[in-house]
Amino acid sequence: MVARKARRYSVRMAGIGGQGVVTASHVLSNGVIIDKGESTMVPFFGSEKRKAPVESYVRISEDAIYEIGEIIYPNVIVIFHTQVITHGKSYTMPFYWGLKPDGVVIINSETEVALNSDEERELRDMNAKIFHVPASRLAIEVGGMELATNMGMIGAITGILGMPSAAAIEQSIRERFIGKGIVLSGGTAALDNVIERKFAKKAELVSKNNDVAQAARAYALERGWDKWSEATTASSKQAVGANAS
Repeated sequence: MVARKARRYSVRMAGIGGQGVVTASHVLSNGVIIDKGESTMVPFFGSEKRKAPVESYVRISEDAIYEIGEIIYPNVIVIFHTQVITHGKSYTMPFYWGLKPDGVVIINSETEVALNSDEERELRDMNAKIFHVPASRLAIEVGGMELATNMGMIGAITGILGMPSAAAIEQSIRERFIGKGIVLSGGTAALDNVIERKFAKKAELVSKNNDVAQAARAYALERGWDKWSEATTASSKQAVGANAS
């Protein structure tokens, strides 16, 4: 019996200031650690102001991680706002630059984002898997606030990649807002304070954020998006067979 290869992902997140991209990075990274995996994360704020581009780099693995720093060649790209694509609000352009073959792109959008012919061709040549998740809608419908969009994106990531677990994300969200006291930058701490003021009790804040994350996770699983890697493996085997014949 062949042992299953340990899962390992290099995730580049991109959004705009005020969306909680860095908070999402903390939650994802800590969730993997809670599940006994390994993770490193590095935020990149730039000017650190509302609506300015924000990127964050998260490595998650079931095995040891020895790298830290910017991720130049991700195999997962997460887009928190369509303006990253349509308006070039990103430190990395085009938005998929550096994406490895058979990589994953997760976009916060109700509908498919229109790409130009060159972008479509390049992503097709990479055999990229693109998923559109209505994270902002789920944040409003389930959590009652658009500021929970970042938790919707985290839920989608966990559903598609299969890590970390739903329980680990719930615990990570709790620790992020109540627990172990992560040291935050001024901008990220200010955003947390805005969110917290919307709720009489932090317990309610944690519950709403977790509800959004779990709803987005369920959205991905209901559509079978967690099977993307199986489809990639099957297509690779077919290509090998075709080349051998």
